[in-house]
Amino acid sequence: MSRISRSRLLVLGVLSATMLMTVLDGSIVTVAMPAIQRDLGFAPAELSWTVNAYLIAYGGLLLLAGRLGDLIGRRAMFLAGNVVFVAASLLAGAATGPGMLIGARFLQGVGSAMASAVVLGILVTTFTDAGERAKAIGVFSFTGAAGASLGQVIGGVLTDALGWNYIFFINVPIGVVTIVLALRALPADRGLGLSAGADAVGALLVTAGLMLGIYAVVQIERYGPRSLWFGAASLVLLAAFLVRQATARTPLMPLRILRSRAVAGANLVQVLTLGAMFAFQVVVALFMQQVLRYGALDTGLAMLPAALSIAGVSLFASPRLSTRFGARAVLLGGLVLLIGAMAWLTRVPVDARYVTDLLPVMVLIMGGGLVLPALTTLGMSDARSDDAGLVSGVFNTTQQVGMAAGVALLSTVAASRTEGLLAGGASEAVALTGGYRLAFTVSLALLAGALVVAYVVLRRRSAQHRAGAEQAVEPQPERV
Repeated sequence: MSRISRSRLLVLGVLSATMLMTVLDGSIVTVAMPAIQRDLGFAPAELSWTVNAYLIAYGGLLLLAGRLGDLIGRRAMFLAGNVVFVAASLLAGAATGPGMLIGARFLQGVGSAMASAVVLGILVTTFTDAGERAKAIGVFSFTGAAGASLGQVIGGVLTDALGWNYIFFINVPIGVVTIVLALRALPADRGLGLSAGADAVGALLVTAGLMLGIYAVVQIERYGPRSLWFGAASLVLLAAFLVRQATARTPLMPLRILRSRAVAGANLVQVLTLGAMFAFQVVVALFMQQVLRYGALDTGLAMLPAALSIAGVSLFASPRLSTRFGARAVLLGGLVLLIGAMAWLTRVPVDARYVTDLLPVMVLIMGGGLVLPALTTLGMSDARSDDAGLVSGVFNTTQQVGMAAGVALLSTVAASRTEGLLAGGASEAVALTGGYRLAFTVSLALLAGALVVAYVVLRRRSAQHRAGAEQAVEPQPERV
């Protein structure tokens, strides 16, 4: 392996480590919440803010952080984000009361947004060769899938063995090593300068709009229809942001990036797909625990084949298939597999057997290992060297919006259906299964919509256009 190849491999390792911390931190805290509530004296209504504070800061700042990375330098933004995240993790682990922990979680979200918003921008400007980029995106996607699968397991082990504080303290050594390696590995970039896009009004509008929108989603179970007012206010702010960007002399987000079919189509497909995937990640686990009466360990083991299949496909099959057939064809094939998995779940019986009713789903879900890398490739395909951080921030923002919207939509329809069946005299198991089936059916519809959008919007481009797009991202100088 050449020295340049080793340096690129180190860049990929640094980026993947940060993404792993970000994904883990979004899920690892959930299993420690009972212990946190007991030790810090959280009121029941306050406890959810250990998750919500992180999500609001993270999702609300991604787009702004991505653009600032283009302006001041993506390397500087990445390093600053990791420093904030490590410091906030120390603060969270040392928290002595609810307010301190919630504040630390908000700061963790700020740091995560700063670092992860520019990760894809650094990746596509470092790996300019199509084959190398496909492999790098496959590894990067595997890291995200692994973090999502391992978060609850690691959280449970650390909480039981050492205490809930260590789910935050574990970030410190990982973060410090990442910062040290990043100083050595990441290519230096000067950025465009704040004068190229220092739109303070636009920054305020988009940040407030995104934070308010995510707040509306995470509070929907508590406030019900009243959350729609927050959602409406969010839409007004975001619409004002778009108007501002069309008229500002130095827009924070040049609207030209939304004119790209690849960027716009990939982001829309991502919202629909990740909204649907919530049904697998959470609803299937709830079905196994609440209806089939699996324990936490049994549930984790039952879902292990899914994690392994997604990881194997994203690492080994996806890069080869994308290089040979193109990201669009791989995306379409992956969506077909996911549709098959969700269709199988819509008929799941109350007395489901693992081998016949659930294991086929765990195998078909490997489509996620095709979909996620292909979406990343398409979503970043038209990024230019001067706006790669912004395009990365947009892509990560729609990812969070898709997951948050999926949580709100599918949990609401499942709960409503379950309540209706219970009122009609159904047993708890039958009512829960009916609610989960409806959630799976809605997920199936979302995936079908994603397939239509991918087929219609992401049309195969000419070889000449594809070659031009590959040249749109200029290589950055490497530090060897």
